[in-house]
Amino acid sequence: MLLAPTLLGALAGGARPVHLLLGLAWLVAYLAFFATGLWLRARRRARYRPPVVAYGTATVVLGSVLIAVEPRLLTWAAVYVPLLVVSLGYSWRRQDRALGNDAVTVVAACLMAVVAYGLGARGAADGGAVPGASSGEAWELAAVLLAYFFGTVLYVKTMIRERHNPAIRRASDAYHAGVAVAAWVAPLAWPVAAVLTLVAVRAVVVPRRWPGTSPRALGLGEIAATTALALTLLL
Repeated sequence: MLLAPTLLGALAGGARPVHLLLGLAWLVAYLAFFATGLWLRARRRARYRPPVVAYGTATVVLGSVLIAVEPRLLTWAAVYVPLLVVSLGYSWRRQDRALGNDAVTVVAACLMAVVAYGLGARGAADGGAVPGASSGEAWELAAVLLAYFFGTVLYVKTMIRERHNPAIRRASDAYHAGVAVAAWVAPLAWPVAAVLTLVAVRAVVVPRRWPGTSPRALGLGEIAATTALALTLLL
């Protein structure tokens, strides 16, 4: 979820060297975010502070260089700062596994497709104060990724933390069915719609047929599904 939107946005928008800096800054920023979440859940205990300082400092350094290279990226702060505040608020309340927090995290990750597209050769040609915001292709890419990754949140919950909760399973079934139908109705390439349909079938069948699947196997399955979707989106 961290890599796919940024990579796909860069490739769709026309990859440039600045994307390497963007990707590195994004990954380090996530490490700072994750460490800060742990620190807040632990009520700011001292032993959780060193990684916050280390990754936070690295994020500031890399972010400053990135902004110096692409000053327009500052406009995205109006979107990402509120998302960050909301998510860290969940961590402070020790509700980081809440569905609302998962949704915020997915939105933040998938918007990187638009950001990365805006820094690409084609995206930069569009101009505008907010990189990528004026590109319909970038938003379509982000929307497909958002639909997929939020579905994975529901699917994984039905397999691990909420596997005995029939309401979550029904919600997952309905959501995936809706995405599959929308994929065929919307003007998407048929291979993309086919992958989203297979993902929907998986979300319905696996929790019922193989409820004891290990987290490792689930993770490997998600890697395979994400790779398949990424390849069809690129093609």
